[in-house]
Amino acid sequence: MIDWKDNRNLTLLVDFYELTMANGYLKNGIGNKIAYFDMFFRNVPDGGGFSIVAGLEQLIEYLKNLKFTEEDIKFLEKKGLFDQEFLNYLKNFKFECDVWAIPEGTPVFPNEPLVVVKGPIIQAQFIETMILLTINHQSLIATKANRIVRAAQGRPVLEFGSRRAQGYDGAILGARAAYIGGCAATANTIAEKMFGIPAVGTMAHSWVQMFDNELDAFRAWAKIYPENCLLLVDTYNVLKSGVPNAIKVFKEELLPRGYRPKGIRIDSGDIKYLSQKARQMLDEAGFPDCQIVASNSLDEYIIRDVLSQGAKIDSFGVGERLITAKSEPVFGGVYKLVAVEENGKIIPKIKISENPEKITNPGFKQVYRLYDNVTNKAIADLITFASEEIDESKPLKIFDPVYTWKTKTLENYKARKLLIKIFDKGKCIYQSPSVHEIKKYCQREIETLWDEVLRFENPHRYYVDLSFKLWKTKQKLLRKYSK
Repeated sequence: MIDWKDNRNLTLLVDFYELTMANGYLKNGIGNKIAYFDMFFRNVPDGGGFSIVAGLEQLIEYLKNLKFTEEDIKFLEKKGLFDQEFLNYLKNFKFECDVWAIPEGTPVFPNEPLVVVKGPIIQAQFIETMILLTINHQSLIATKANRIVRAAQGRPVLEFGSRRAQGYDGAILGARAAYIGGCAATANTIAEKMFGIPAVGTMAHSWVQMFDNELDAFRAWAKIYPENCLLLVDTYNVLKSGVPNAIKVFKEELLPRGYRPKGIRIDSGDIKYLSQKARQMLDEAGFPDCQIVASNSLDEYIIRDVLSQGAKIDSFGVGERLITAKSEPVFGGVYKLVAVEENGKIIPKIKISENPEKITNPGFKQVYRLYDNVTNKAIADLITFASEEIDESKPLKIFDPVYTWKTKTLENYKARKLLIKIFDKGKCIYQSPSVHEIKKYCQREIETLWDEVLRFENPHRYYVDLSFKLWKTKQKLLRKYSK
C-alpha cells in the first residue's frame, strides 16, 4: 500500500521502453535535448460532456521524490542492456523539467493538454507512465463520481467502494477523487486520516445476523449509538420486519432518552417501491425526519430513474460502479511529443495517424477558457501556442478546427489561462490546495457550464478550438508529412 507521505521510492514504476529509449537517447548524444510533451485524452468517459481532472497532488509528490537508489541501479545493471554511461547518469540523476498542469477539479475536454512537460528528453520521456497512471485514474473516478452526484439532484452521495476497488491505492486515491467529484463522504477510513475526507458507516447485515432476532440487534445498536442510530432494515424483510422493528426501537430506545433516529438503510430490492412504503410508515409513526439511505449496485442511471419515479430517498451509498467506473473503466489519456528545441528555437512536432482522432496538435501550448462576461458561462476553450496572448479588449474570432466554416466572433468576454506552472527546472513552485478546496472549486467551475453540456446522453459538444496560428502550423505539418 502506498502512503504518499512516506517518500516511498516509485521511480521504477515505468514502462520498460522508457528506460531503453533513455539509454538510447544518451548513447546517440541527444539525452539532454529539450523536448515538450503533452498529456491529454481523446474521449469523455460514458459519452459525457466533460471530464474532471484530478491526481495532480500525487503526481507532484512523485516528481519531488524522483531518484534512483543504489538498489535500482544494481537491478538495472543486472538486465545487461544498459551502458555504464547511462547507469552513471542515473546515479547522479536530478529532475530538471518544467511542468505545467490544469488545476485539479477543473472540467476539461478532449485534446487539450492537462499536463505539459518541458525538459531533457531523457527525463521528459521517463515520467510518461506515472503521469498517465496518476492523472488517468483519479480523473476517471472524479468524472464518474460527478455524474452520480449530479444524478442525485442535491442529495448526498457516499462513496462505498473500497472492497470493490482495483487494489489498495485504487481504494484510497479513488476515495479522494470521488470526493473531488462531489461525493459527501466515504466509507474508507484511511482516506479521512490521509486527506481529511469524512469517513462514515454504521452496520452490516452480519450485525443483525449475530443476534437471535432483528429486534434485539436494533436495540443493541440504539443503546450504543443513540446519537447516530441508522439501522439496516433489509436483512430479512424490509416492510414486514425491518421498518416495523426500526420504528419500535426508535420509540422505545431513542425517544425516552431524548434522541431522534438518524435513519434507515435499504440495500436490496426495488428501492423505489420500498423507499415509498418505508417513508409512509416512518411518517405515520411520527418520524418524518428519519432519513432513508439507499445502496446496492447504484449508478447515475439507476439513481436518476428511481428519483424520476418518485423514490423517497435522502442519500445514496454508491460502491463498485463508482470506484471502478464500471461502465467505462479506462480514461484513455495519452502522452505525446509535441515539440523539441534546436538552437533555442521551438520546433513543433506532429504525430499523424490513419485514425484522424489520433493526429496530435503540435507545439508548446496554452489553453484558454473563454467566458461570457454577462452570464459568466464558459463559451469555449482555445488552444494556442504558449507565446500567444489574448487581448480581451478586442473581438476574438474562433473557429472549429475540423469544420472550419463554423466560426464565432466573441465580444464582452474574458479569457483565463488554464495551464499553471508547477515545476520550474525541477523545483516545485506550486502549493497544492486541500482536497476540500479542490472540491469547492470543482463545483464552482461546473456551474459555469451550460446545462446542455451536463446532459448524460447526447450532451452538447463543448467547443475546443485552435488558434489560427496553431491551426496553420498543424496544416503545414500535415502537408509536409503526407507527401
